[in-house]
Amino acid sequence: MLDVGKWPVFALLPPEELRLIRQACVFGSAANEALYVTVNDEVFALGTNCSGCLGLGDLQSTIEPRRIDVLCGKKIVSLSYGTGPHVVIATADGEVFAWGHNGYSQLGNGTTNHGLTPALVSTNLLSKRVTEVACGSHHTIALTTDGEVYAWGYNNSGQVGSGSTANQPTPRRVSSCLQNKVVVNIACGQLCSMAVLDNGEIYGWGYNCNGQLGLGNNGNQQTPCRIAALQGVNIIQVACGYAHTLALTDEGLIYAWGANSYGQLGTGNKSNQALPTQINTDKERMVEVAACHTSHTSAAKTQSGQVLMWGQCRGQAVASPHLTHFSTTDDVFACFATPAVTWHLLSVDSDDYLTVAQSLKKEFDSPEISDLKFLVDGKCIHVHKALLKIRCEHFRALLNETDEDAIEIHQFSYLVYRAFLEYLYTDTINLPPEDAIGLLDLATFYRETRLKRLCQETIKRGISEENAITLLSAAVKYEARDLEEFCFKFCINHLTAVTQTQAFADMDHDLLKNFISKASRYGAFKN
Repeated sequence: MLDVGKWPVFALLPPEELRLIRQACVFGSAANEALYVTVNDEVFALGTNCSGCLGLGDLQSTIEPRRIDVLCGKKIVSLSYGTGPHVVIATADGEVFAWGHNGYSQLGNGTTNHGLTPALVSTNLLSKRVTEVACGSHHTIALTTDGEVYAWGYNNSGQVGSGSTANQPTPRRVSSCLQNKVVVNIACGQLCSMAVLDNGEIYGWGYNCNGQLGLGNNGNQQTPCRIAALQGVNIIQVACGYAHTLALTDEGLIYAWGANSYGQLGTGNKSNQALPTQINTDKERMVEVAACHTSHTSAAKTQSGQVLMWGQCRGQAVASPHLTHFSTTDDVFACFATPAVTWHLLSVDSDDYLTVAQSLKKEFDSPEISDLKFLVDGKCIHVHKALLKIRCEHFRALLNETDEDAIEIHQFSYLVYRAFLEYLYTDTINLPPEDAIGLLDLATFYRETRLKRLCQETIKRGISEENAITLLSAAVKYEARDLEEFCFKFCINHLTAVTQTQAFADMDHDLLKNFISKASRYGAFKN
């Protein structure tokens, strides 16, 4: 499961949907648009849909996810977006799709008409396999398996690398100094482009008024230029912010250059740097640098898993790398960048590593390696003796006295008993409020205090005028004091409606007498 909980745009998605997400991207001027891919390789979008950037075929905003049918099953390997916004993806088959804002031909289809649905970018790319895409504000670059770079879109500063400043309506190979060279990594600032070669050299082109190309000057470049100041340094990754650049070396060092008004270079001051400057990271070896063309925030991850951040952090200018408690650079952008968008496509690790808790949950009611089954209402529930002994005193005593591999249960329903056993594996209860009463009975019988508390909380969420007396009766029966008080107060606050229900008419005589007595003490019958 991909943890997208730090991005508010996903806040309304139900837990069962969140559990299916395997890839995600948050973008937009206010981080108010998102795409995600599920474990079933279905692609969904939600948000404000500016310029049709959700790819849904219309301009309607949507607070609930809608499926992008044309992308389902495509297996996205790279995704980037501009500020229009326009969105570009590369698939596992090497195809490129683009949609959204197209005022500068950044969709690469030869027109300036906005694209409401994902369309294949075909010109000069049909025989190529693209592995990575990167977007600036209104231009796009793509990297192929051959190490070639193609670019298209807005070109006012030479960011397409064509040797002119004319906009490029379709993909064009960036050649010049990159001819016969193999590029392995690309990135875009708002109006510039960067490329890392297989030999560790790094090239930049486009807008350079803040020194973001690292050439030692502030002149724009219409074709790729090698950053000579990094001669002898082997660069393996580049990341671009709005107008600054970060580069990671094979020795785990970070170099930064460009705009620095928010301290985004991490040099300890706010002076722009037109040449690469090594950042002090307390001799920690770095394994990742992160920046996004929409913000002035920088982040990096150390070999030991620590995450540093600097630059514009929720309005503050942090001029030196600051150690955080985060586990990923993605968290920095979710919590501190403005806007809080993703700096790359979020993905679950390819090995899909499961934690201990996730592994236990996965094995619940799985017959493959279970060594015990419960028979309830004619149905089987498969479990593991060792786990039950660890988690429940009742089972520890029961299973120490028997070596049976099947146990029949008659006192509780299948639904309730399965929920109880699942709780032992997951620490959560998966029952609607009306069925949680039976589980409360079980929790009381087995003296499971925490489960009893969880049941009470679940039941509270399902209380209504119709069932309030029934729930109150159950609370009294199972000595759930907190729930009893909650139900009683609800009945008092809705006294007229509650006393007209069938449950109140059928109420146990002693319970009714106690209810009336307690209600009178609360002043329920005062004029």
